[in-house]
Amino acid sequence: MPVLFSALLPPDDVVAAVAEAVGEPGGGLRWEPPERWHVTLAYYGQDDVETRAAWLGERLAGRAGAGVRLEKAATFPGVLWLTAAGPELTPLAHAAGADAEARPYTAHLTLARFPREEPGLAARWKEKLAGFTSRQWHAAEVALVVSEREPGGPRYRVARVFELDGA
Repeated sequence: MPVLFSALLPPDDVVAAVAEAVGEPGGGLRWEPPERWHVTLAYYGQDDVETRAAWLGERLAGRAGAGVRLEKAATFPGVLWLTAAGPELTPLAHAAGADAEARPYTAHLTLARFPREEPGLAARWKEKLAGFTSRQWHAAEVALVVSEREPGGPRYRVARVFELDGA
């Protein structure tokens, strides 16, 4: 069974603004390529696409879109990310199933990974991106994404798209 998650995909101009703010990636971090950038709503693990799509479609029916903006960098152990801000994000994530996860939902876009025992590797990037703010966009759909393991990192494939009201 494939590994699934639901996500908001930033528009091309927002991806371009983030890429411009990052500049030349490096510094000992393993950078996520821009084509994999997304804001995860909920992680489902191994699951059947059709079953999860039916479940997610019911959970998202009638839900409004979300205003989203990416801003300042932060870190989890081993992860450099941008904050995804917007008052509708957490309720949307909970509707998508984030409330079933053990840890509280933190809306973010993962930029890079680094060894947990070397948190200093991300310090320069956190500082560089501290003042970053993207334009706000209206997230009008949720993607159900399949993560497929490949050499060099996962490949993401959108399995289904769910339109949100007010799109």
